[in-house]
Amino acid sequence: MEFCMQNKKIVFIAIISIVVVFIAGAYIYKQNESASYNAMLEQKASNLQKEHSIVLGKKEAKVQLVEFFDPACGTCAQFHPYVKKIMKENEGDIKLVLRYAPFHENSDFAVRVLEASRKQDKFMDTLEFMFATQKYWIEHHVVNPKMLWRILPKAGLDMEKLSADIENDSQKVTDIINQDLNDAKELGATKTPSYFVNGKPLETFGLDNLMNLIKSEL
Repeated sequence: MEFCMQNKKIVFIAIISIVVVFIAGAYIYKQNESASYNAMLEQKASNLQKEHSIVLGKKEAKVQLVEFFDPACGTCAQFHPYVKKIMKENEGDIKLVLRYAPFHENSDFAVRVLEASRKQDKFMDTLEFMFATQKYWIEHHVVNPKMLWRILPKAGLDMEKLSADIENDSQKVTDIINQDLNDAKELGATKTPSYFVNGKPLETFGLDNLMNLIKSEL
């Protein structure tokens, strides 16, 4: 009888030990999964916005609208007024993060102009000027740097300073372009414009779909 009780005690202790090990293992697994998920979210957030990114709107806005764009992209030019309207109608609730995806040939030159224009506080003015004049400096989807440079004074830029800043910041802007292209690749942004709303990609392109996705986050 005593032997039987001892066996039951040993079995009971063994069961308890197994349960404890299982619970501990499940807890550790859950913690690792949580850490992995949080790391993934942090990486995705990093892919969406960098320190060098142009950000319009309040930093603490409820909705982050990220746009990967190409200054030579006709669709980007067409959508820009709608994005401005959405921003105005939801002022304070949306911040726009602009990222480069210069997929057109020679479009990196247009990006260099935009980055240099930032030093004159004329980024948006220059971008909107580029969008409005694409037909003058883009030929068969290829950027013509000479034609773009010829019309840029009409954007109100100090051309001497612009030229110097483009030259001095050449490597810096190359790094920015490469970083943005790498982030676009990581996020699956293969076309321009590509939009992300609070990290969610616009799966089916279209103005109504973009507005609906933004509204769902607001």
